[in-house]
Amino acid sequence: MGTWDTGPFDNDTAADFANTLDEAKPEERETLIRGVLTRTVDAVGWLTEGEEAVAAAALIATQCPGGDPIDTPYGPEKPMPASTPLRLRP
Repeated sequence: MGTWDTGPFDNDTAADFANTLDEAKPEERETLIRGVLTRTVDAVGWLTEGEEAVAAAALIATQCPGGDPIDTPYGPEKPMPASTPLRLRP
């Protein structure tokens, strides 16, 4: 279907990214999130991981003070380690 709503996980690519995070070991999840954000920041020309970058940023934002939880069945089922957002926010 592609994209079905406006949320950070409401498209096939971001939903697949959530599944990848759920299948990864807990200690690998931060690396996956950091990787997609770093590749996005470093991208020149065509941005191929935009959907994943929005999803990754949303995961970090959920654990910031006042952050809203991800409330969709398409997001990751497993929580991020508590220290991950603090290391990734900068």
